[in-house]
Amino acid sequence: MAYLAPTEFVTKMVDAGESKLLMSTRDTLIRAYMAGAILALAAAFAVSVSVNTGNPLVGALLFPVGFCMLYLLGFDLLTGVFTLAPLAVLDKRPGATWGGVMRNWSLVFAGNFAGAMTVAVFMAIIFTNGFTEAPNAIGQKIGHIGEGRTVGYAAHGAAGMLTLFVRAVMCNWMVSTGVVAAMMSTSVSGKVIAMWMPILVFFYMGFEHSIVNMYLFPSGLMLGGNFTFMDYMIWNEIPTVLGNLVGGLTFVGATLYSTHYKTAPKRVAA
Repeated sequence: MAYLAPTEFVTKMVDAGESKLLMSTRDTLIRAYMAGAILALAAAFAVSVSVNTGNPLVGALLFPVGFCMLYLLGFDLLTGVFTLAPLAVLDKRPGATWGGVMRNWSLVFAGNFAGAMTVAVFMAIIFTNGFTEAPNAIGQKIGHIGEGRTVGYAAHGAAGMLTLFVRAVMCNWMVSTGVVAAMMSTSVSGKVIAMWMPILVFFYMGFEHSIVNMYLFPSGLMLGGNFTFMDYMIWNEIPTVLGNLVGGLTFVGATLYSTHYKTAPKRVAA
């Protein structure tokens, strides 16, 4: 499990950001679609485990399997490109522009949403036997999650919105740490171990992840959750996207870049 020093893996972060900005539209969409689908399936898996065992910690311990799979397969999550893509612009890499960053973020958002929605439909069919009966226990749980994390926040007004935003910031602080941690090792086992820890933290703590929510909330609507699509967008998805952006870019991307890549001059000994 070879370990790379921070100066080495932060260079890989900038290289990865440049690569994502220069990627074709087709490849960006395919990779984002698959990432959204795999993470959605992992979320369905984790909720299933939590309901069947009665222990949310077991579900949280197993959820990172999806994140590890999509990362090792080279697929892209919006939360990851929030952190990596701007670094190429900050480093003035050829062809890296803020317009390119916005293009990349838009394409990845669309691909992630499409992938998560595909799995949401598939799992809703499974949880209801093709929509011929009421949702099973897992489907009911997903509906209640959607209610609690939309109208539940709305009931607290501005305080609820603040709580939602902070949970989203904390989420991508952890998730992007997982993305970066995978670059610390050159072995599969090392990457998996490094990714597993922060992803476990985010999921068990109930932080808000925009792509996981692209599965949970549309699925919750299909399974009888007592909230609307606009509740989902206004009281979850849009603030979560913004919070994920702030968390990943400021607490992970910018901090590592500024201290391990563009380091300040050393102090002169007195």
